[in-house]
Amino acid sequence: MQSAEGTWDLTMSTPIGRVKAVLDIGRRDGVLTGSAHGTGEEVPLTEVVLDGDRLTWKQAITKPLRLNLAFDVTLDGDTLTGTSRAGRLPSSKVTGRRRGIPSEPATGT
Repeated sequence: MQSAEGTWDLTMSTPIGRVKAVLDIGRRDGVLTGSAHGTGEEVPLTEVVLDGDRLTWKQAITKPLRLNLAFDVTLDGDTLTGTSRAGRLPSSKVTGRRRGIPSEPATGT
C-alpha cells in the first residue's frame, strides 16, 4: 500500500501560469492530515483520503485568488500526478515529488 505521508513539492499548471506549493501530510490518530503552503499563505487540508494509490484532498486559498480547490492525484512511490479543480474552472495539471527524509542530526556531548 502506498504511503502519502511526507513533504511534497507540487507544481500546478494553471490558467495564470505555473504555481508551486509545498504539501505536508502526516497522520494523527490514524487519520491523514496536512497543510499546504505557497504564495505567502499556509492553509489546512481537509477531507484527506488515500484509497489504494489515489489521494484526494480539498483546500481553500486566498492568493492569488479566493478559491476552493479539490485535488485528485495518483501516487507512484515518491511522485504524484493528477489534477486540481476550482469550481467550474477547467482542471489544472498537478505533479509532485516527495522530498527525501533528512537524516537525524548527530547529538554532541
